[in-house]
Amino acid sequence: MTAAAPAFRVAELRRRSRRPALAPAPPGTVSLAMGEPDHPTPPPVVAAAVAALRGGATHYADQKGLPELRAALAAGLPARPGRPWTADDVVVTHGATAALAAVVAATVGPGDRVVIPEPAYSLYADLVVLAGGTVDFVPLAPDLHWDLDALAAALPGAAMVIFSNPSNPTGIVHRRQELETLGALLDGSGTLVVSDEAYHRLAHPGHTPVPALAVPSLRDRTVYVQTFSKTYAMTGWRVGYLAGPRAVVDAAAQVHRTGNGSLNTAVQHGALAALELPDRVVDAMADTYRQRRDLAVAHLSGVPGLHLVPPEGAFYGFLRYGTGVPSEAVARALAEQKVLVRAGAEYGPSGEGHLRISFATAEDDLWTGLERLVRYFRSARR
Repeated sequence: MTAAAPAFRVAELRRRSRRPALAPAPPGTVSLAMGEPDHPTPPPVVAAAVAALRGGATHYADQKGLPELRAALAAGLPARPGRPWTADDVVVTHGATAALAAVVAATVGPGDRVVIPEPAYSLYADLVVLAGGTVDFVPLAPDLHWDLDALAAALPGAAMVIFSNPSNPTGIVHRRQELETLGALLDGSGTLVVSDEAYHRLAHPGHTPVPALAVPSLRDRTVYVQTFSKTYAMTGWRVGYLAGPRAVVDAAAQVHRTGNGSLNTAVQHGALAALELPDRVVDAMADTYRQRRDLAVAHLSGVPGLHLVPPEGAFYGFLRYGTGVPSEAVARALAEQKVLVRAGAEYGPSGEGHLRISFATAEDDLWTGLERLVRYFRSARR
């Protein structure tokens, strides 16, 4: 008797996905691959979770999330004329990953077309494939902002458009005008917008992310996806959430409770404490990413064959190179040189010829990794 074959959707995902299985960096290797803050979780967050455990918060929570946490999150959303946001408009999820999975599974079916401006976070396309939908990649403009003409051609008939702002992997912060144009292009349609704003507090000077929920033409069709991971250095806590149109939120909540159940109760108390942190705590972490961004831009500037559009937010740079070697092969070669990066092809067809580097690592490691990267490309050119 032979073992059962994987389900069709899993087989299709294996065929299409470019997402690597990541592991800790080997000894002596510098990782510029991980999108994980190197800062520790702020102590008040840890203390709140410990106190919750000692106080008996060891049982199931409300499957949509602790009511007091959802109410606090609703209070922080952009004002909505006519009907204020309430706790019932928010679902707390197992990280932003589960929020994205829930909304895609709840709203995308076989044959539905989903527009993804790319290069884009590779999870989006994988989730659409699992749901049976069709991915319609739309390349960005040369400055890595949206190509609005290409979007205008792709959007008619789409079930969903999904993007991150600030962007993973490009580090671009989409301007209000881009979002308003998207709203105008979708006027009269039933297209759902999914705005992944995980890096909203990590923008560099001169660039202010505008929440999609703050744009009137997008407000009623947008699902806002957020996480505590990046802002508060809480990746291992797995706390995310989503908010948006009530019918979509309720459908996503049903998917989430079916596949995940309720989120760890104590970590939700930690999340409540994170919301009470003074701005200076987050600003201090954001300042370190800005300093590292500046170091990377300066270090890579003028290196023949390399081009980096200065990142505007998040903690990534999307580095273009000119050797003609596929990005996955370049990433493997760099790993042999003891520096880990992400291949641009992971993030969509036009990501080929690029590498994603992360600034979420100690400055000394970042410097070492950049030195090894530059040495490799100088050698490749010779």
